[in-house]
Amino acid sequence: MLKPHGYSQTGSDRQIIITRIFNAPRELVFQAWTQAKHIEQWWGPKGFTTRVTELDLRPGGRSRYVMVGPDGTEYPVTGVFREVLPPERIVSTDEFDQGFEQVSNFDLPQGIVITVLFEDLNGKTKLTLEIVHESAQERRKHEEMGVVAGWNSTFDCLEEFLAKQVQDRH
Repeated sequence: MLKPHGYSQTGSDRQIIITRIFNAPRELVFQAWTQAKHIEQWWGPKGFTTRVTELDLRPGGRSRYVMVGPDGTEYPVTGVFREVLPPERIVSTDEFDQGFEQVSNFDLPQGIVITVLFEDLNGKTKLTLEIVHESAQERRKHEEMGVVAGWNSTFDCLEEFLAKQVQDRH
């Protein structure tokens, strides 16, 4: 049975799992997730823009994005890719980069690893985002920051971007 729109759950005391089904082929969803020119058009919660300052999509390669809030506040995030298996799976660290602590009133969680799974569903794509934290306490810190709502809003933006891409293909 398919999960509802924006479904999230806690898989363990250290995990957050968010699942979304997109009405777009897996290859397109994977490209949207992995190409800077696409990422900059949808990444971040509604009202945010994003600059990709580094994207080396290979094991050991780095990523660095700067999300810019509606008020102009910059939120830098960085990561190191651990596994890249196109168009099925990406595993990377996900950390708040230097400067994030200056614009956030939260005790920032550390040691986050994300796994993104792209599953083909007869022309649609089931995307599963698994966020694993070093401890249950680190997971709670992340939840207090609004991580689930933030990712669901980001996925809403991705859904809009993909709908336009699919329409432009026809």
